Amino acid sequence: MKLEETHEGSGRPVSEPAPITAPAVAPPRVLTIAGSDSGGGAGIQADLKTMFAFGVHGMSAIVAVTAQNSLGVHGVWDLPAAAVRAQIRAVVDDIGVDAVKTGMLSSAALVALVAAELDRVDAPVVVDPVGVSKHGDPLLAPDAVDVVRLELMPRATIATPNLDEVRLLTGVIVRDEADLPRAAAAMLALGPRWVLIKGGHLQGDAVDLLTDGSTEILLRGRRMDRRHTHGTGCTLASAIASRLAQGDSPTQAVRAAKEYVSGALAAGFPLGRGIGPVDHGYRHRR
Repeated sequence: MKLEETHEGSGRPVSEPAPITAPAVAPPRVLTIAGSDSGGGAGIQADLKTMFAFGVHGMSAIVAVTAQNSLGVHGVWDLPAAAVRAQIRAVVDDIGVDAVKTGMLSSAALVALVAAELDRVDAPVVVDPVGVSKHGDPLLAPDAVDVVRLELMPRATIATPNLDEVRLLTGVIVRDEADLPRAAAAMLALGPRWVLIKGGHLQGDAVDLLTDGSTEILLRGRRMDRRHTHGTGCTLASAIASRLAQGDSPTQAVRAAKEYVSGALAAGFPLGRGIGPVDHGYRHRR
């Protein structure tokens, strides 16, 4: 006696495959070049989750592996330069890219390698100059700072430093909102076309400044008293890259990314014993 189960509501035998319809056009393609976060809240993992949320095809070149959880970074191991270069070229030379996001690049040699590889890419580049983790753990070697300044920043369409990264790269200390234009000018002097100075560490409203040196846009939002904020910087930069890949202007991309991150931050959840992540899938769960 032959028994056949059926999919609920489909009326088809389990053994019969569902028809597959290929999309007529592939979605926009976004490459993240960054480190891996084993806890899943930041780094490559956060980037790919964000890209999925924006409907683009996420691809990755892993630069370093971290042992990381809600309590902090417990170890960092750089990948060999040849492995990083091979990942980037495998994607760029065959699949192609519509935008690139860089995150944690760890060492001077890897920053220089990534900067050189970006010259082979004809697409917008979002540079998140990651210097330290959310827990204060260093993620950029001291001798790599000058390479970020001199080689990576001039290749950025948009750079997205937080206030600690502004101080690290330019020496400018931002104490209040009035200091944001000075910080932006110092960052623009390093060569990016646009900068988004993230003022999330300031008192009062959450205020960011987006500028290309002529246009200045203050993005002001209600400060959220949230503990679970792991991955906000990676998520924001990846969201910007995703919207640039879809054809947005820098101002449109940043506004859309800020809206998404605000929602993800509001939905952040506890994970482990420390700082939990933002919720990259909050729109799907609403």
